[in-house]
Amino acid sequence: MKRSQLVFATAAAALLFAPTLFARQFTQQTDLETFASQAQFEMAVISNFQEKPGTFKGQYRLHNKSTQALAAGTGNWQIYFHAVRLLTAEVQSGLKLEHIQGDLHRLTPTKAFKGLAPGAAIAIEVSGAPSLVSYSDFMPRAFIVAGSLQPEIFRNTDTEDLTKFVAPFRTKEQLYRYQKPQPDLYKVADSQSRYQDNIAVNAPLKTDLKVADQIIPTPRQQRLTGGTLLLDKQWSIRFPGRLTAEAAYLQERFGQAGLALNKTPGVADTAEKQIVLRVDPSLKTAESYRLELTDSQISISGADNAGVFYGLQSLLSLTPAQFDSVSLAQQEVSDSPRYRWRGMHYDMGRNFHGKAVTLRLIEQMARYKMNKLHLHLTEDEGWRLEIPGLPELTDIGATRCFDLSEQQCLLTQLGTGPHKDGSGNGFYSRDDFIEILKFASSRHIEVIPEIDMPGHARAAIKSMQARYQRLLKQGKKAEAEQYLLSDPLDTSKYLTVQNYNDNSVNVCMDSSYAFIDKVIYELQQMYRAAGLKLNTYHMGGDEVGAGSWTASPQCQALFAKALPGVAGVADLKPYFVSKVADLLHKRQLALGGWEDGLMYDPVNPFNRDQFASKQVYANVWDNIWEWGVADRAYRLANAGYQVVLSHGTHLYLDHPNEAHPEERGYYWAARYTDPKRIFGYMPDHVYANADKTRSGAVITDLEQLVGRALPTLEKPENILGVQGQVWTETIRTAEQLEQMLFPRLVPIAERAWHHAAWEGDKADTAARDKSWQMFARVLAEKELPKMSLAGVHYYLPVVGATIKNGVLQANVSLPGIAIEYSLDQGKSWLRYQEGVQVNASAEVWLRSRSVDGRSSRISKLPDNTPQN
Repeated sequence: MKRSQLVFATAAAALLFAPTLFARQFTQQTDLETFASQAQFEMAVISNFQEKPGTFKGQYRLHNKSTQALAAGTGNWQIYFHAVRLLTAEVQSGLKLEHIQGDLHRLTPTKAFKGLAPGAAIAIEVSGAPSLVSYSDFMPRAFIVAGSLQPEIFRNTDTEDLTKFVAPFRTKEQLYRYQKPQPDLYKVADSQSRYQDNIAVNAPLKTDLKVADQIIPTPRQQRLTGGTLLLDKQWSIRFPGRLTAEAAYLQERFGQAGLALNKTPGVADTAEKQIVLRVDPSLKTAESYRLELTDSQISISGADNAGVFYGLQSLLSLTPAQFDSVSLAQQEVSDSPRYRWRGMHYDMGRNFHGKAVTLRLIEQMARYKMNKLHLHLTEDEGWRLEIPGLPELTDIGATRCFDLSEQQCLLTQLGTGPHKDGSGNGFYSRDDFIEILKFASSRHIEVIPEIDMPGHARAAIKSMQARYQRLLKQGKKAEAEQYLLSDPLDTSKYLTVQNYNDNSVNVCMDSSYAFIDKVIYELQQMYRAAGLKLNTYHMGGDEVGAGSWTASPQCQALFAKALPGVAGVADLKPYFVSKVADLLHKRQLALGGWEDGLMYDPVNPFNRDQFASKQVYANVWDNIWEWGVADRAYRLANAGYQVVLSHGTHLYLDHPNEAHPEERGYYWAARYTDPKRIFGYMPDHVYANADKTRSGAVITDLEQLVGRALPTLEKPENILGVQGQVWTETIRTAEQLEQMLFPRLVPIAERAWHHAAWEGDKADTAARDKSWQMFARVLAEKELPKMSLAGVHYYLPVVGATIKNGVLQANVSLPGIAIEYSLDQGKSWLRYQEGVQVNASAEVWLRSRSVDGRSSRISKLPDNTPQN
């Protein structure tokens, strides 16, 4: 089959032009609605194998399946669509392509446009970079506008099934990122490769340990003492008053599982079967605990309330998802955390998913003893928290729609489409946020708010511009300027990696810091209303567009003041951090930021001593080895910053679960990040995680690859811990969010809590793989059913399969998950068991299935995925 057939059609077939007879402009809403519902707007990758490595050629096609012709000439209509790559194209077939802002692009007919008859199609080829190898690189909800009519979404794109409007990925040049100067070495997963990859984890366990006796995260010490106890409704909970919340939590969790227990404060009565909770001052390490199970008593002793809470989580970890009685091994557990920072970062700035999914995330974090929730509340694409006194932040900044003036909403992005009820819109009310804070605190999780500035701040900037215009019309100029974040006379030119040219807060304006102080004040009031104290404020600071502030009169005026250390544009980022640190110091708050917001250049951090905050920590994310900055964790720690390891290659959960076009997510740091890869992360040995380059080449000499000597860690006390990240550009729904988070959050929690014996400068891979075998089974057999009970939509692994001698052989990466197969193209499904006989020429469909009835993506035999 020719490549053009795999995309849409040959150019000759695509460019069918309409006669001007019967063609007309859109003047009635019904006509525009009918056209959008019947015409089809389609997208495709033609090839990633271009002369310039890392670029691609694509195609956008309009197929007029309506009864209306598009008139020749400029017309009164335009087509808008979302594209995460910056696209360019010459005028083709009379259509002009323009980049509007961020991911929004526009197609406009020119005088050369010859019209489009009913049944005809027209296509335009585009170029961009970097390569595209995934359906989720494309965004839904393309739409057409015409004059003053309301925009209409092309119906075929108004879906989360991206295969409905994106052409199939079938050829090598569509499935692989590049071919030169070296090929893409990561193989696209197919049924056979998955089967081979899964053989080791499915091998018989060579251990006497039982899945039922495993606790996740793994305790420091666990000793089975012999015998069992029967946990049933005859047991009661005893606790002192300070542990009332922990006792209530335990009772609630048991009740959800099906076991009702009495909850009785006071001194233990040894004649009863009791779960006894206590705080033990002899346990000196914060958050540590002891758990003892005998035939008549379960004792949980903690160094503090958090320690007791983690002890009861270990008890719950020993139980199945649902039971009214269960036999547990008698044992003694002594445990304490590896790191004091065990975090998860959640970006709802790009796409908002609602309060309910946030609460479910907190609940799952608590189950696995994670204690920091980093909420990325603001972005270019959205402001997600109500701030009293600044209603525009949510009236405008929390909603995207088609409003080029941006006086009613932000300009649509990320597949939201033209309407305010589109995906990704919304915010936490003040009451919502207070509820989230209380819920997290009851589970010993600290919520850390991030207000991302000075870059990634477009939502705030546009909201304050709208506020400025509103108040200016009322004659309130001074009030209008109070919180303004941009200089109207600034003509600086820049383009960020997300293709914005107007998202940098002007750091030379006093009003910018008045805005930040106002937001911090309101955050503090929300924490106080929740009965808590705000301890840490995250400023963001990352990915400021190069060229920001270079033509700002306000900044030129600042330089003229000859302030110490502020002589030119290169001094403005540390100036901003210093100003924010001063505000936080006055409010007794710690300062957090992304690593590049605290660096002059790839190797030199800002002088730590210039910041007033007693604690300044960095989320270190950029460990792309060949980019030469993967040593920043150690450079920042050695320079006096505290560091939270947040590495993109292992800890970013917005990356695909496997290398396949139907998997959601970006792949800039790693081609894929599956649970096994996360499980193998070694936070105490950062350089030992350098396994492959982005192209898939094995790294044998890291210093040679980086091109310089790498620093050693001189101040290990400055490594606070580990944090997972999920960014949500491609994640528009709550269900999609949870499928990216779970179960991959669990091995992050494992590495943050437990130091494995196989870790080191050179991992003991045999011991690691043996540990992973057990961990994977515990995930499948115990943890995923509990997530199902909690209503969590976790990711289900795709089935690997092959046929040998007429026998179907199938497996999954998490042994214990049910496998089903179909021999009639999905009309009926059968439970897979070893030894299933099938015809060697049969078409076999396979899927994994959860206990709550959900299914994985379907894999098929034969599988003809081409290999590069």
